[in-house]
Amino acid sequence: MKSVISLFDYTGSAVMPWATAGYAAYIVDIQHTNKKEGSSHGPGIHTIHHDLNTPWLVPSEIIKAGIAFVFAFPPCTHLSVSGARWFKGKGLGALAESIQLFHTAVQMCEWLGAPYIIENPVSTISTYWRKPDYTFHPHQFTGYCRDDNYTKKTCLWTGNGFVMPEQFKDGELSEPDDRIHKAAPGPDRADFRSATPSGFARAVYLANNKLKGSI
Repeated sequence: MKSVISLFDYTGSAVMPWATAGYAAYIVDIQHTNKKEGSSHGPGIHTIHHDLNTPWLVPSEIIKAGIAFVFAFPPCTHLSVSGARWFKGKGLGALAESIQLFHTAVQMCEWLGAPYIIENPVSTISTYWRKPDYTFHPHQFTGYCRDDNYTKKTCLWTGNGFVMPEQFKDGELSEPDDRIHKAAPGPDRADFRSATPSGFARAVYLANNKLKGSI
């Protein structure tokens, strides 16, 4: 059985379409501290507790079975341009840590050899590394999920044959809202803001599932 791997992923929303189709999905994040490795986080989704300041050593059996796709969502707290007014106060240490985590994502995605996306909001990575390959808003894929009718410009750095899905909008919906920007402060705010929109997750699966339903 082939696998999909998602790094810096607590919610698992990006891998849900793959898990539903029968792939083994592994989501890796330091927040999974209260779960045992390999425990279920939903049908077909397994959580891995790991601090990605160092790369996760993917078990050999997963590599041998084949990896179909890789996602990575490195933390953007110290990189997002929306927080630029606080950059100076955060200091060089915070910036260095964020860049190192992004670097770990790039290393793992390239090493695993499968199509991949590394996702971040509009950020300074474009200056420190390179411009993103693609950008999108959730409302551009409401044809797959009407609940995603909101704005949030998201950047994607991609590789290893990734196919960007075509937009599929529900033309009957009104103008998209800005719920992400109005999200209330709280411990779950970061996870809510970073969760992959269901419509886009579905679109990525359909565009990149080369097995076409056969595992």
